[in-house]
Amino acid sequence: MSLLFKGRKSQNERVKKSVFAAGYFFVLNIFRQGVYSLGEMWRTPMASMMTIAVLGLSLTLPATLYLVVKNVQQVSSGFEEAAEISLFVKESMSEQETQTLVKRLALYPEIDNVTFISKQNALIEFKEVSGFGQALEYLDSNPLPDVVIVTPTSRHRQPNAAQALLKKLEAEREVDFGKLDIAWLERLNALLSLLKESVITIALLLLTSVTLIIGNTIRLSIMDKKEEIQVMKLVGATNTFIHAPFLWTGIWYGIVGGLFAFICVALMMWWLGSAVTQVAGVYQTNFNLIGLSLGEFGALVLLATSLGFVGSYLSVNRYIKEIEPDKV
Repeated sequence: MSLLFKGRKSQNERVKKSVFAAGYFFVLNIFRQGVYSLGEMWRTPMASMMTIAVLGLSLTLPATLYLVVKNVQQVSSGFEEAAEISLFVKESMSEQETQTLVKRLALYPEIDNVTFISKQNALIEFKEVSGFGQALEYLDSNPLPDVVIVTPTSRHRQPNAAQALLKKLEAEREVDFGKLDIAWLERLNALLSLLKESVITIALLLLTSVTLIIGNTIRLSIMDKKEEIQVMKLVGATNTFIHAPFLWTGIWYGIVGGLFAFICVALMMWWLGSAVTQVAGVYQTNFNLIGLSLGEFGALVLLATSLGFVGSYLSVNRYIKEIEPDKV
């Protein structure tokens, strides 16, 4: 009984070793194929560099458009909230009634701060800002009303919530009407949405062109090695074995093309950084260009690698199986 158990145990160990050995040689063969395909690219430097440059520039444009959207969102993020609501008090309201309104508004849970500007202070401020001080001296009375400036809480500064709060405040009996200037914000959001959709469309077209470029490059490489492939099939090589170097070539094109695109984008951001900083200084802001993060860099290279694999796979899957030894 013990001999039978030992025999089964030794057989299981041999099976495990054979499986391990098969897996090891499979991984080693894949690694060798990758090194071989890289060497093939190195042996044709001009053609490889031209292909990589075309792929890198094709990937640079969608990456740049992505950064345009990213930086525009950074600029617009500070304006995505409705900062203030202006409430114009009725002319018939006394100062005591207006102060009662201010105290009542301060109790609203949707309101963070309430500021009262009397008609006298409003007129003084208007004279200073408008430059019509002398002309305003000829007016018989002050045409400006009392104004209550309401600052919503952060939760109620979004356009929809601010609009609902405005309607609620306009229902107060002392309020003549209110003003919330968010039309420009809605236009900005609409333009930003249009920009995003345009970037996605252009990026899809360019990424499709990258796939086709890699596929066509691999097709030309297959046609160039047609006789070599026929000989390999004649000695028993399978299509899967023949596919590997060409698939690796597409992957290498994707990896190096992605790195090239990242370098181009980084150089572009460095070149434009000083000019943008100067413009931001003129407008007294601290805006700085945002480049690709480490995660976005990895995503760019991974995307380029995936496109390289897909393009090469489409070519080898179609053209290699059409090459047979009997067609020599």
